[in-house]
Amino acid sequence: MKVTKDMLHKDLQPHYNSLFFLSIMFKYKWSAKLTGKLFNVMYKGKDIEGLNCDEVFIPRSKEDHKIRARVYRPLEQEGKLPVMLYTHGGGLIFGNPEMCEKPIKKFIETRPCVVVAPDYRKAFTEPYPAGFNDCYDTLLWIKENAEELGIDPDKVIIAGHSAGGGLAAAVTLKARDTQDVKVAFQMPFYPMIDDRQPNDPAREILGPGWDTRLNRLGWNSYLANLHKEGKEIPAYASPARNTDYSGFPPTITFVGTLEPFYHETVRYVEGLKKANVDVAFKEYEGCVHSFEDFAETDIGNDALDFTFTSYAEFYDKYIAD
Repeated sequence: MKVTKDMLHKDLQPHYNSLFFLSIMFKYKWSAKLTGKLFNVMYKGKDIEGLNCDEVFIPRSKEDHKIRARVYRPLEQEGKLPVMLYTHGGGLIFGNPEMCEKPIKKFIETRPCVVVAPDYRKAFTEPYPAGFNDCYDTLLWIKENAEELGIDPDKVIIAGHSAGGGLAAAVTLKARDTQDVKVAFQMPFYPMIDDRQPNDPAREILGPGWDTRLNRLGWNSYLANLHKEGKEIPAYASPARNTDYSGFPPTITFVGTLEPFYHETVRYVEGLKKANVDVAFKEYEGCVHSFEDFAETDIGNDALDFTFTSYAEFYDKYIAD
């Protein structure tokens, strides 16, 4: 389906051309790589004003190299806080934790927690399972270093937007399977969870922002080694392939109806609800990918209000003593 200006929510229509420019930036692999380098120059190493900000290097479970991660906490901390593993977006091919300053700061301001955000490996250079392993190793490191971090290892939140939402869902799935870590609740916002979307004509979305063509680039890069070796795609790589939602933690998410992740997010939510998981979910008619982050609009502010109000409610319900 070709998304035209008239199909967008009225708040987004004035931004149609600017949104289209984003899709051009990632149209080719070379331009996506260049954009990724630009994001690193702009954001990497930048602290968040009003928070205590640290950089750590986490040992990987199977390799000598270490995972760079940022640790954010309130300026004043009393006692052990809950901890949030936050995985950044970027289509699995670019990005860094520092570019997610706004949501990270708002989560901490809304309800106090320590946020640990890994700069996981990107698919252009190291496909699956590299990025996923980095995120899961970070989760295990959080548990093992709870005392040093000043956190309660039994009060863990996992969150992320877009590709970061997909990694959040994958990490939550493995934590459910292994019982390595107890997850209080997860927040995979409009998650990138189904590698089959780019090849499904019924779910094709062509238009401004991250669309099916860009989604194909992200998934083909992330799953390159599995495709090359002719291996089956596991649910830890593509969480929508999971069919058992029993034992999942409470979940918060939202999605726009005009983005490639719409149908997979709805199916994910339906699977959770059928398993009697507590879910806070909202659909935004006529909205494209990451609409709340692109420009300040009434519909975008509504999505942000839903995000942080739901986060506060779940925090108070599943985290607070």
